[in-house]
Amino acid sequence: MSKKILMATMGLDIGGAETHIVELSKELKRKGYDIAVASNGGVFVPELEQAGIRHYQVPMNRRSVMPMLKSYFKLGRVIKTERPDVVHAHARIPGFICHLLKKRLKFPFVTTAHWVFATSGMQGILTRWGQKTVAVSEDIKIYLKDNYGVKDEDIFVTINGIATDKFSREISGDKIKAEFDIDPNLPVICNVSRLDADRALAAETLIDAAGDIREKIGDYTLLIVGDGTEGDRLRAKARAAQSLMGTGKIVMAGARTDINELIAACDIFAGVSRAALEAMACEKPVILAGNEGYEGIFTKDKLETAVNSNFCCRGGVDTTVDVITRDIAAIMAMSEQERAALGNDGRDIILEHYSVSRMAGDSEKAYLAALKGSKKILMSGYYGFNNAGDESILQTIHNGISALEEVGEITVLSKNPESTRSRYGYNAVNRMGLFSMHKAIRRCDVLISGGGSLLQDKTSTRSIIYYLYVIRYALRRGKKVMLYANGVGPVDKPKNRQRVQRVLEQVDVITLRDPVSTKELLSMGVPEEKLHTTVDPVFLMETAPYERAQEILENAGVSPDEPFITVSVRSWSGDFRAPLAAACDRIQTELGCKVVFLAMQHPSDLEVCRDVLKRMKNPGVLIEEFCTGAELMGIEGLARVTISMRLHSLIFSACAGTPVVGLVYDPKLQSYLDMLGMPSAGSVETLSCEAVMNAVSDAYNRREELAAKLAAALPELKKLAEKNQHYLKDLI
Repeated sequence: MSKKILMATMGLDIGGAETHIVELSKELKRKGYDIAVASNGGVFVPELEQAGIRHYQVPMNRRSVMPMLKSYFKLGRVIKTERPDVVHAHARIPGFICHLLKKRLKFPFVTTAHWVFATSGMQGILTRWGQKTVAVSEDIKIYLKDNYGVKDEDIFVTINGIATDKFSREISGDKIKAEFDIDPNLPVICNVSRLDADRALAAETLIDAAGDIREKIGDYTLLIVGDGTEGDRLRAKARAAQSLMGTGKIVMAGARTDINELIAACDIFAGVSRAALEAMACEKPVILAGNEGYEGIFTKDKLETAVNSNFCCRGGVDTTVDVITRDIAAIMAMSEQERAALGNDGRDIILEHYSVSRMAGDSEKAYLAALKGSKKILMSGYYGFNNAGDESILQTIHNGISALEEVGEITVLSKNPESTRSRYGYNAVNRMGLFSMHKAIRRCDVLISGGGSLLQDKTSTRSIIYYLYVIRYALRRGKKVMLYANGVGPVDKPKNRQRVQRVLEQVDVITLRDPVSTKELLSMGVPEEKLHTTVDPVFLMETAPYERAQEILENAGVSPDEPFITVSVRSWSGDFRAPLAAACDRIQTELGCKVVFLAMQHPSDLEVCRDVLKRMKNPGVLIEEFCTGAELMGIEGLARVTISMRLHSLIFSACAGTPVVGLVYDPKLQSYLDMLGMPSAGSVETLSCEAVMNAVSDAYNRREELAAKLAAALPELKKLAEKNQHYLKDLI
């Protein structure tokens, strides 16, 4: 069954937001949605009804108490009758009424921010946003975050989609010129806007500039389209200015729905927002001018600035008679070819960036997010430490959780919440801030601990104490807890083993990424029925495009056609650095392959890599920049062989189909080498140059055979990785 959407807005008379709602509703209808609209009515109602969209008359256009109270009850009856899957409110009053109704009727609620509202006094009180909000520009998104604290993940940025079949150069303006007796030999300058105090500045400036413009370009026609609270005043101004027009005239066309034909009748458009985009779709030269600023003649180099303010000029210079006269004269002084080029550029931008289909798709994303369940998930792990392996775990688990319909919100405990937010767009809080961590745990429904080797005391006991504390606090608060694809151990200290056993026996579900970890927990006395052996979730990660991998390599001085072997090492006991350096020298001389070092964790792995490079006689290459897991996978996919001491480097290489030689520092690494059928150069504690060279030479010579082994093993490993997700879904 198709989803049913109820649009709630103030009215459906002429205006950019109103046109947005009409085009959005029609496009969603075309895509199979069942659409109804509630508003105070207006000239667009027949167009909606002709498209098969139901309309309900609800007076949500007035801020006084009685109309709002009446609207509350009328809209409530509409919602009970329609039983929509999502209510989508546009504008302040409908948003406020829907906000009140949601508390009683419990419907998924989405809002769209078409403009920036005042935030003080009664206006601030009346402004309410939905579970998810669609912002029609990037600067409105920033406004929502700064002024209302709307979370980044709850905002979906869209565009004012333009129906490019309705607005095109093929549309004729002849009927308009005949209707208003416009001289076809004179140029026509057009403005389309609502003639309210906060919208009509461009129209008024054009009227005020009538005499100055005529002095510059000769006789012409000014076509003003729209109506509003300033309409009568501006019509009086236009009558007074008529004497300045020579054989031309000022036409006040009033509120109209045939905007495409009106724009088709003009030679230059001056205005903002949707109307400016519609003029661009019709291949008209456009001057961006409005109440919030002035950008002047639109050219491709102004695209980014224009997009960020939704073509409304927020932050620009003032709209004045002088600047608008100057730019109209400049366009009229252009050759026909130059004006046509401006128009062609505008049309191309609309086709590429402003389709109605994309606009509808953005709202669909908000609907799906609002329709998701209300479960709140908190992720705890080794996140925010610039470790590419653990960051890849974070991304793959987060992606999997996001796909679950039951989940409505995901929060990450991170060492560097700002980095996690900016890099991935995830909601994150400080993992070491007791207040923020406790609050996040109290708010969540399910705590996910993992993946990675979180519970081990090889490096220190602090890691175990921290992660067990987080789990224990969640359990005491009655939260469900899952260990997600953990690698456990080694846990050698008896007291730590007792700590792990006491906490984990209370956990709801435990998935482990290797049999060694399962055996470790069984030996501590954790109940077997809680344990499920899977694999690391990173087996589900997609590689970055190889073009990006080549770019990183070229920046480091490695030619795309040059054969190379990648090396990933970490700090560990044992003198493995000298024999590895000697082996790398031999690899370059005997196999003819450049050696490229990849640092999985910054800065610690960089220091180890530099130390090995110093010991080498032949120069190697170190990728200094921090690379994402997907980028490292792409680089390893271009290598002949990977030498890996890091588990996730091994997994990246395997997923990319590149044979890998392991340097074993932990049983988990040997476990994965065995699963994949890949060779080992032995333990780092007793590593020899000869062992590394023999293993790498053998892998290099059997590349095709080993790649075939990887291809055969990966499908089953991906299925095991997906099982982590199935256990989580069952738990939720």
